Amino acid sequence: MTARVTTSEERGVTTLTLNSPATRNALSAPLVTELADALTACGKDPGVRAVLLDHAGTTFSAGADLKAPPSPYAFVALLRQIVELPKPVVARVTGHARAGGLGLLGACDLVVAGEGADFALTEVRIGVAPSVISLTLLPRLAPRAAARYYLTGERFGVPEALAMGLVTAGDDALDGILDALRAASPQGLRESKRLVTAKVLETFERDAEDLVQRSATLFASAEAREGMTAFLERRDPAWRL
Repeated sequence: MTARVTTSEERGVTTLTLNSPATRNALSAPLVTELADALTACGKDPGVRAVLLDHAGTTFSAGADLKAPPSPYAFVALLRQIVELPKPVVARVTGHARAGGLGLLGACDLVVAGEGADFALTEVRIGVAPSVISLTLLPRLAPRAAARYYLTGERFGVPEALAMGLVTAGDDALDGILDALRAASPQGLRESKRLVTAKVLETFERDAEDLVQRSATLFASAEAREGMTAFLERRDPAWRL
């Protein structure tokens, strides 16, 4: 079976590539497990200075796999693992990122995006909310922008993502960022990351259990079942005016 997450290394930077393009890198239980295992290996390897999270195909991640979703606790654990990893994690987006995929971006320390990248928080359109991914997104995003895209589910591009704090820089900055990380000391990177992620980790301590329960309640609701069925059947949900 083809690995859902592949690994390569170049000069101290380990690239973890989401490698399930047939499912648009949807966050299935197996993909989440493979990514968590790969991150664990990176965290233990003294030769890894930084991690680059990349993707195969035209979609970074379509969000939760509605046919084989991970448990909310497993996904929360993955997000926290990225935030707490003692190495910087840089995400590269050159295609579409949706729903839970944005949660992964929020967990990463830096995000670069190509001109063709676009983003959307589509949960509201299937009858749920960006509950669990709020752990990594709300501490980082401009509040008015978060309100707009949480509530509307609109698609937005790289300029908007830069302005709201989701994206750090354009894809042309990637090589310079990685070289700068290679020039930094492991201890300096570890301790600097602890400073900039402290507020994000506070949200996990305070809100994780409540958001997991809220997510589970929403996904079990009749409205969400209608929304997910409509999505899979490629039709409008019953509430569409």
